[in-house]
Amino acid sequence: MANPMMQDSVWTKQQKYEEAEALYQQHKGNCIQIFGGSGGAPADNSQVMNRVSSLEKENKDLKKVVEDMKSLVQKLENRVTKLEGGSSAPAAQAPVPKKPAPADDDDDDDIDLFGSDDEVDEEAEKIRQERLAAYEAKKSKKPALIAKSSLLLDVKPWDDETDMKKMEQEVRKITADGLLWGQAKLVPIGYGIKKLQINCVIEDDKISTDFLEEEITAIEDLVQSMDIAAFNKI
Repeated sequence: MANPMMQDSVWTKQQKYEEAEALYQQHKGNCIQIFGGSGGAPADNSQVMNRVSSLEKENKDLKKVVEDMKSLVQKLENRVTKLEGGSSAPAAQAPVPKKPAPADDDDDDDIDLFGSDDEVDEEAEKIRQERLAAYEAKKSKKPALIAKSSLLLDVKPWDDETDMKKMEQEVRKITADGLLWGQAKLVPIGYGIKKLQINCVIEDDKISTDFLEEEITAIEDLVQSMDIAAFNKI
């Protein structure tokens, strides 16, 4: 009978087992170099501990940042909830006044405990009209601004023998509502002839320059012509 060991496939794969053994021994040697010796103690314990401490510190810092962010988010949520619900909460809690039910239809027609919108509008309109009337009355008491002008007139005589004093007197005799005469003087214009230069203030709505020219040149025995030397609004 044949030996069973001759038919076992283990020996036919001896090379593979030897290669596996060599890899195992190489891996074992690397582990010994890393941890040092056969007892498994680390070759450089201080580096490993420093690395572990650094990782623990980073982990702790990250946890603190996360906790701070969660606290900030919670505060913001509470504030938003308070702002959104602050204005509506009191209104929701406040009881809405209810109109008492009338005993019968006749009482409802005779008595209105809360008044009506029409009465409120009428009262507001009455107050508004009173205020408008008071404003118009106050405004009407203020004196209206009167537009005025200041004129400087040159009144020329016929010749050097004209009585200039009398000319001035005749000019000042011209009177009208809105006309006020001012200062006057004689200004030489040549060949012994002088002109009368006189100032006046007029109300624009009542006196015109055409009116002044017509009235002054109407003194034809003394006045040859009239010119406006200056015209200024007051």
